[in-house]
Amino acid sequence: MRLHLDPVGGVSGDMFLAAVLDTFPELEAGFQTVLRAIGFEQKVHVQRNDFDNSILTGSQMDVRELKPADARSGVHDHGHAADGGSGHGDHHDHIHHHSHCSYADIRALLNRSDLPTGVRDRALDIFHRLACAEGEVHGVATDEVTFHEVGAVDSIADITLAAYLIDAMGDADWSMAALPMGAGRINSQHGILPLPAPATLLLLRGMPVFDDGINGERVTPTGAAILSHLEPEFGGPQTAMRLSRSGTGFGKAQFPGLHNVLRVFAFEPTAQQQRDQVTVFEFEIDDQTPEDLAAGIEQIREVPGVLDVLVSAVTAKKNRQAQAVRILGAPDATVRILDACFCQTTTLGVRYHDVARRVLERQFMQVEGAGVKIASRPNGDTAKVEMDDLGRRNRDHAGRAREAGELAQEALARASKGAMK
Repeated sequence: MRLHLDPVGGVSGDMFLAAVLDTFPELEAGFQTVLRAIGFEQKVHVQRNDFDNSILTGSQMDVRELKPADARSGVHDHGHAADGGSGHGDHHDHIHHHSHCSYADIRALLNRSDLPTGVRDRALDIFHRLACAEGEVHGVATDEVTFHEVGAVDSIADITLAAYLIDAMGDADWSMAALPMGAGRINSQHGILPLPAPATLLLLRGMPVFDDGINGERVTPTGAAILSHLEPEFGGPQTAMRLSRSGTGFGKAQFPGLHNVLRVFAFEPTAQQQRDQVTVFEFEIDDQTPEDLAAGIEQIREVPGVLDVLVSAVTAKKNRQAQAVRILGAPDATVRILDACFCQTTTLGVRYHDVARRVLERQFMQVEGAGVKIASRPNGDTAKVEMDDLGRRNRDHAGRAREAGELAQEALARASKGAMK
């Protein structure tokens, strides 16, 4: 599954929770379990509410710290008794009802919690990224960082619940559109700060941003830390995919002429595709005889890790006729392939770089003694008969073409029957 974030208004912790829950409402049932695991069931109220701004509909989060009177009344637990405690009271006495908390205290809280390992580790990573950014901004060691707004109980809940939602998505791929920069100033515990906030800027390094001319805090430090943890790709699906779900999360801030929403799109592949990396090697030859180059290319093809070799005629410097060589290889075979290029050709330099690729799910079968490769494409399966096998059975084009069609149809029929079993 691929989850794509569309930050129309921006990204904050509560917007992320609202957008993901609007897309996967069944996950809200686990929120109280998460809060009990960190001992916050009597400290914070969390609830998703349907929201309608008369143009768009979606979800908005109500995440707020409970005052002692609220906790005793049981409003935090949606009707459950407040004294049905989780046994964490003695473990979390150092997390008080105030708006600041040290990174060391939060880390200790999470490490002592009953959170599942995946959720705990994600929450720790998000807070660690925040602490590193704050430490760099203020010139202090990471372990000495004290969070202010982010150290509030409701913000700790925001991040821990975000970790729960991310972990619930399993091995989903995350992507996002460019983030709005925002501008202006904001009051904080450190005084008046420019926007984007200094820690937010550090967390957004390497991510695509743009200025849409609308001021305000468009990406909060919590939102930036969540994105940093996700390490999303830039842009939507690069291959045909099926949109299975979508959701809209509303933020509390209002911007003139703009809906302050974060949207989530959930995509499912239309065919099974594997993602991996290959290394591309390229060079040109203009001073090696065709016969010798051909022999060298055949030697390169035999190198373990070489996936394919392409040779094409080009015009090089001084209008010389040359051969352009392009090799696809496994990344862990880089040294072997480079050595082969220099040993088997006259080239003095090889350009190489890693590229991502998608590979369709494939299966092979024998049909009447001929090998057939079946590929699962987004618009349906295709079959290709091995030409070497056809060539041994048919000496003319018409015969090969006719038998190729017959064998391909037979292979597709067999594959279809196998899929239905």
